[in-house]
Formats: sequence, structure tokens, C-alpha cells
Amino acid sequence: MSASVARVPTASASRYLQQLAKHWSHKMTVSFTAEEGTITFPNGSVLAMRADSETLDLLLTVPAGEDVERMRGVVASHLDRFAFREAPLTFDWREG
Repeated sequence: MSASVARVPTASASRYLQQLAKHWSHKMTVSFTAEEGTITFPNGSVLAMRADSETLDLLLTVPAGEDVERMRGVVASHLDRFAFREAPLTFDWREG
């Protein structure tokens, strides 16, 4: 397992968390509130999110053998799509 964390500065963190969760809820296991969410991908990766008034915190756990950079890119590109007014967002991915 590989863990990556990112703190994404945005005043719209709760909105983006909810949009991403709803977007993926039709094909993945998703649970969310306005402040927290979890998305489980078919490949076993898990994205945990926490929103506050200034940031969206992300914890992405990727199973061994899966492409960590690809999964980071999938998450970032989808969030950027929802944040089109302020995109590109800043993702400071680092090992968790």
C-alpha cells in the first residue's frame, strides 16, 4: 500500500468534495457529508477527503502494484473539472 496526502487550498472545499462524491457514486462505493467523504475505487484504492473553510485535505491510499501517479492524476483532474472557475487547483502531493 502507498499513501499520498495533499492539502488543496480552496474556499469551495465542501462543494468540490460533494460534487466528486456524487459524480463517482454511481460506479464506486461512496460515503460523504459536507465535511468528509470516502471513495473506494474498483482497483482497491481509497480516497478520503476532509473539507474546511480554507482547504480540501486528501488522503489517497493505493494498493501495491497499482499506479500511484495515475491515481493522483485521476483525482486531480476530476477536482479541477469541478473547480473550473479557479482551476487549476494546487495539489501538493507527498508520501503519507
